[in-house]
Order: sequence, then C-alpha cells, then structure tokens
Amino acid sequence: MQNDVRAIIEAGEHPLGTFFQLGNETAAECMGYGGFDYIVLDTEHGPFDVETSLSLIRAAKSAGCVPFARVKDSSRASILKMLDAGALGIIIPNVRSLDEAREIVKWGKYFPVGERGIAPTPGTHYWYDEYATKGLDNYMRVSNDRVMLIPQCETVGCLNDIEEIVRLDGIDGIFVGPFDLSAALGRPGDFANPEHVAAISRVQRACQEAGKASFIYSPTVEDAKNSIRQGFDSVTYSMDALLLIDAVKHAVAQLGDLD
Repeated sequence: MQNDVRAIIEAGEHPLGTFFQLGNETAAECMGYGGFDYIVLDTEHGPFDVETSLSLIRAAKSAGCVPFARVKDSSRASILKMLDAGALGIIIPNVRSLDEAREIVKWGKYFPVGERGIAPTPGTHYWYDEYATKGLDNYMRVSNDRVMLIPQCETVGCLNDIEEIVRLDGIDGIFVGPFDLSAALGRPGDFANPEHVAAISRVQRACQEAGKASFIYSPTVEDAKNSIRQGFDSVTYSMDALLLIDAVKHAVAQLGDLD
C-alpha cells in the first residue's frame, strides 16, 4: 500500500486522521469507510499491542485507510515490530532529545539512512509485494520512502532541540501533543498561555523551514480548523471511542422525544 498521507501533504492538501483505541477490526474499517485518511493505532495509551495491531493494520488497509501506530517508546523493539506488522507511519511519544531522535532513525530506517533489521514480514506480504521482488536495494529504498518516522513533541527537551531534530535525515515530520506539552511547560491545559502558543508556532515553523510534515492533535472541530490555518499539514482529530460516544449521544438526543 502506498502512503497516501505523504502524497496528500506533498500535493499541498491536508490529510485527516484520528486516534484508534477500540481495538476492533470492523471499527478500523469503519474509520476508513467514514472518510479518515489515516488512523493512529494507539499502543501507548491503548490496551492492545503488536499482535492485535497486525489485524488492525490489515483491516485499515482493506478500507483504503493508512495505518499509523503510536508506539510505546523509542526502543528498537517497539519501532521494529510495528513496522514489520505494516504500519506506514510511526509516532514516537515522549521524545526528549536530539540523541533520542537519532536512535529513532537508527531503528526505523533501512541502510543507508539507519539500521532497521531486515526480514520478510506481514507488512511486505513476506517480500511478495512487487517493490520487494526487485532486489534488496529497491526494497530498502522504497520502504524508507513510504514509512514516516514522526517524533512527538510533548517535552521541553524535544522542544529545545526541535530545529535540529526536524532536520535529521530520516525524520519525516513532527507530531505535537498539546496536552502533554502544556503540562511540560507547567500549565496543563492552558492552551492560550503565550508560552504554549509560542511553542506550537515554533514546532510548526521548524517543520515548514525543514520541509518536513507537521501533525497536531485537535480535540474539537474549531481547534482543527485553527491548526490548519496556523500552517499545520495535518490534524489528528479526536479518537474513535469519543466519536462513537458523541454519535450515540446525538442519536439519543434526537430520539429522546419520540413519545
């Protein structure tokens, strides 16, 4: 599967995604059929891990929805296993330094950019995908191009190094976690605080100047629109469970006066 998220951004448009925690293949398909360009399988806060994610990745792809995964941490195992399962984007939480970002590239990109382990896996149909049948060099080159490595800026350390991090070869973008970033700045949830506003703008500007993609979580429609107006390439809007609750509440409210 091509990484349509990258293609949409390169075309100057704005892919829309959501976080995924329900952990059900049918729900993953529905997110795609409903119109989301990508989902982020949340194995940081979600209850599932790699084996379940493999089925969710397959389900998302079957609905034309690009599967991203937010891994647990920046370790080799966390990154490698999700890539081997077929995730086309890896969001890495709690990144704290330029050195940690270098490690992410090391584990997430093949030679010559990094040192990702080589093996036939479900993510490439065990090397029966067409691009994987054209030699190892082509396989590694195409894989490096398709897979997006996206550190999450939600710590002061990452913010302080953001210009250097985003310029690293192998880093494809930055994902802003506004809730944790606001907490790291000492004002949890105070998104109007000037320091927080400046931090968000700094990340977006660093990505733009480096020619890398900028992603941000948006809890509301108005916040999502504001983020796009601010220059972000993509918003990850809400979460599947919250969208389901809101849809049910709306239906119940509409049906509440049937008597």
